Amino acid sequence: MFKAFLLVVWQAVQGRRFSIPLSRQVVPVKVNGHTVSHKTAYYGSIFVGRPKPQNFTVVFDTGSGHLFLPDASCEDQVCQKHARYDRRLSASAEEINGDGSPAANEHDVVSISYGIGEVVGDFVRDVVCLGEASEASESHCTTTRVILARHLTPEPFQQFHFDGVLGLGLSALALNQEFHLFSQLAGDMDPSFGVFLSRPGQPGSEVTFGGQDLRRTQGPMAWVPVSLKPQGYWGVHVKAVRAGKKLLPICEDGGCHAIVDTGTSLLGVPREGMASILAATARKTSSQDCQGEVGPSLSFELADGAVVELEAKDFWRATPTTVKSSAGKELSLCRALLLPVEMASIAPKVFLFGEPVLHKYYTAFDARSFQVGFAPARHGSNEVVV
Repeated sequence: MFKAFLLVVWQAVQGRRFSIPLSRQVVPVKVNGHTVSHKTAYYGSIFVGRPKPQNFTVVFDTGSGHLFLPDASCEDQVCQKHARYDRRLSASAEEINGDGSPAANEHDVVSISYGIGEVVGDFVRDVVCLGEASEASESHCTTTRVILARHLTPEPFQQFHFDGVLGLGLSALALNQEFHLFSQLAGDMDPSFGVFLSRPGQPGSEVTFGGQDLRRTQGPMAWVPVSLKPQGYWGVHVKAVRAGKKLLPICEDGGCHAIVDTGTSLLGVPREGMASILAATARKTSSQDCQGEVGPSLSFELADGAVVELEAKDFWRATPTTVKSSAGKELSLCRALLLPVEMASIAPKVFLFGEPVLHKYYTAFDARSFQVGFAPARHGSNEVVV
């Protein structure tokens, strides 16, 4: 009888698994009027407040720890382009300070950095629900603390369609536990989630809460322990890096970690090792389409024997780059498009597993066992799984 009761409870918890579709936006990065690369963002829907929900789109970001939304009082031009939270419309809203105490006439103010951008705002406690407002999504709600932005920097928020950011990093990234929405939500469901990114231009990208959607995988899940838990990041230890069969020296001292970051468009590499990785993965070409060329893979050996491997087409620029050799001769090269990373306060050498890795692998994030899973992603002709 007791075993049967446990089974019923576990099935109920498992039954709370749900997925939120993600939209993709591509923004060109221009230098001197020329497009040199692109930034991308994947975002989905949430709604906030009772009894009348206010709808927003957010990036589900594993590299941050808070939920922020533009506030109705924000008069920055960038705020005017987005949906803004109006606390007057929510009967469930509570004005609070950063420590959760009721706010009087003056509110605590916080400044949060997002890459090259910044958010300045105050706080509210309200009901937040994941997905679009519907009867079914009412079970995907929790009461949490929200940062309401009174100021947003133009970069990176002006060019993108999404309204805010919902941080899915570990709770150490948040001001305190009550700002960490996933911790609040995961109390009565499997405290894990999975991310699937479809091929560019195809539908089907999604984030799944309460477990993983294994229909999106085409191989076993390799689980790797989180190595940066105190810092709040879904980081894994990188034991070795290879370009093709060549072992690169960058991680020989044991100081390499990779953060799995759904908010990063590129593959990030430690700045000190970027030149050697570029050189080891570049190839001469006479073509104008590097995606059709064959080049060396880039593989990352992780803990417990797991390997994340990217083909050259996963990280190369689409078109060749012209460079000069030491003899002054112009060469046409297919080269990697990489993001230089310096995060010495987190780890000596940090890689960012951004969109190139997330396209190749279905990624799972387990907050009970503190591990990250990687399984080859199953990509179909139209990417949509019913």
